[in-house]
Parts: sequence; C-alpha cells; structure tokens
Amino acid sequence: MALFQVPGWSVPSAAPMVSAGSNKRKRPSGDKADADKISSAAVNVEQLIAKFGSGDGVADTPKKKQRTRAKGQEPKGVVPKREPQTSKQKGKGPRKPVQEQSADASEPAPPLPSPSSKSKGKQSKPKDKRKDSETPSKAKAQANTDVGVETQSNLTSLQSKMKNSLEGARFRWINEMLYKSDSQHAHEMMRDDPNVFSEYHTGFRHQVQSWPSNPVGHYISVLSKYPARTIVADLGCGDAALARALVPKGLNVLSFDLVSDGNLVIEADTCAKIPLPGTEEDSEDNGHIVDVVVCALSLMGTNWPICIREAWRILREGGELKIAEVASRFTNIDAFVSLVVSIGFKLRSKDDSNTHFTLFEFVKVERKPKSEKEWSTILEQGRLLKPCEYKRR
Repeated sequence: MALFQVPGWSVPSAAPMVSAGSNKRKRPSGDKADADKISSAAVNVEQLIAKFGSGDGVADTPKKKQRTRAKGQEPKGVVPKREPQTSKQKGKGPRKPVQEQSADASEPAPPLPSPSSKSKGKQSKPKDKRKDSETPSKAKAQANTDVGVETQSNLTSLQSKMKNSLEGARFRWINEMLYKSDSQHAHEMMRDDPNVFSEYHTGFRHQVQSWPSNPVGHYISVLSKYPARTIVADLGCGDAALARALVPKGLNVLSFDLVSDGNLVIEADTCAKIPLPGTEEDSEDNGHIVDVVVCALSLMGTNWPICIREAWRILREGGELKIAEVASRFTNIDAFVSLVVSIGFKLRSKDDSNTHFTLFEFVKVERKPKSEKEWSTILEQGRLLKPCEYKRR
C-alpha cells in the first residue's frame, strides 16, 4: 500500500504536481511588462487627444478654454479639429484658411495689413517713440476715462459719492449752527475759519438745485424794472448774485454778509450793526439813503429781529423791505407780520402761492420812539421762526 493511500480514493500517477506556494498573483516581467505599460500609456494619450483636441503645445485647462471662447478666440496652440491627411494628399488638398496657417508652427502666417496702410500693399511705418512720449498726459487722461476715473478731480465714482456725502454733512452742521445760535457766535466762527463760509455756500448751491424756484432769481427779475441808481441793500447776500445781476443794469447794490470776498461783499453782522448811515430819531438830517432792503433767506440767527430794526434805520421814508423765507419756518405767519409792523413797517403784500417760500412786501412808515423795555420785548420774539433744517439726501 502506497504512502498516504486512502481506501476508495486515488490520484492518477501522471497528474502534474502543483507545488504549494503563495496565493499572490505574479506580475509579468521583462519585455512583456514594458509593452503593457506603453500600450496603456498610448491609450491614455489617445483619450486625452480625443478630449482636448490635437495640436502643438499643451492643451488648455477647461477654465482657460472657457475664457478664450468667451472672447471669441481659439485657445493658444490649439487648431480646429480636422481630418488627418495622408502622405499622398499632403500639399494637394484645398488651401488652408489664414487662421489655420497662422496656427501651424512650421508655416508662420504673414502679418495682417494695418488699417492705415495703402492699397498697394505697403506696410505702415512704425510709430515714432518720441511722438508717443510727447503726449503722456493725453494717454493718461484717456486711460483714466476708460477705467471710470474723473479726469478733473482724479476721483472714482465711489470716492466722489463719499466726498459729496461728507460735504453734505458738513453743510448741515454749519447750517444748524447758523440757525440755532445768535449772529455774534456765527460771526466769530466765520472769522476763526473763513473756509466755513465757502463750505456753507457750496452746500447751499447744491440745495438750490432741487428747489422749484429761487427767491433771489425772483428779486432779480422784479428789481431789474426799477429806475437806475436805485440803492439796494442786500442783507445776507451770500455770493452777491443780486449785485452781479443788477449792477450792470445801473442799480447800486450794497451787499453785506459775515465774510467779505474783497470785491462785492462787505463784512458785517446785519443782526447787530449795518455799516450805513441812518438814525432812529425823527430829524431832517437822519442820513437815510437806502431805497430797498432785501432779506432773501437771511433771517438766520436767533436775534434776527434786530436785522428788521436795522433795515428800518437805513431805509428812507417810504422805502421797501422785501423778505423771502422758507414756508416751514413760520410758527405763526400773522404773529410774524405783527412783529415786523411793530418795528415800523406796513404790510403791502404777501405771496404764499409757492410751496417752499413765502414772500412779503413791507413799506417803511413813521413810528413813535420806543423804550428799551419795549425793544427788549420785541427783539425776544425770535422763536417765531424755526430753524431751517435740511434733510439728508
């Protein structure tokens, strides 16, 4: 009995014996392994070519391809897909388009003619570098315009909005100070910083642009019909628009405000003392010389009733007082009229047809002398006019 023989179980003697070993799969070695690697690499290359297109250079990434197609251009180094040519057909096929020729690295495309070149085929001469360097400011201005930069102020649109916002806030602060304090405080503020005056009127001009009408324009139209040599006192004149319009027409306009411009505007606190002759006494030599006093949006300080008293002092008998004020300032129009009348005027007309402003026409009349107590009572009624506050836009 053979070794390991089991009854009822046998193994053919001719069967090959398989040696016991590891269950791991053996990798091919030698030339066969290298061939498999090359074959798989070729397959991968063919797949890439089919996916991105064939051509010289490395294929562009999908994102770059999208950007170039958005501009209407083919990616750099990639030519349109076309059928390959055989050796017999090479050089005998249809002529390549200009774009395809330019994409072929072995056959560079000729330079395209410039728009300025002549029809004879002559190439345009290169630009002179000296000429380009002679106009840098023009090129810079064009560049600034292309990127949305303001050429005058060199500010972007965002910076311009921020600047306008700051100027508007500055104007509202100055406006509040002028209306909520007495004229003496405002005068001192302007003396300490003269720029406050220009900043205020710059903001004021922006506000005027949104008004349906300007009282100053109304008074220019009315006073233009007055006879030549009429003496007009403009109290709180601002930039002296009244004088600039009426002086060329032969009228004499005296402009007063808290800051002088050295030309038309005379520095004066009109709610304290106007530098013009005139007395409150009834005498032959009273020095009254002014024909018309204009207060166009100028009754600003809390002591504004003194300005009305000064207007009476400098006006000749029968002289006119023209007042224009913001309609929303009046707490009681009848009380305001009564105050002006008590100082020595008679109401001639009132125009409240405008939604923004109310216009008054007064005429100077004689009045009895008043005691200091009476004047104190009259001049303490500044609350009849509320401060004019501008909303943030």
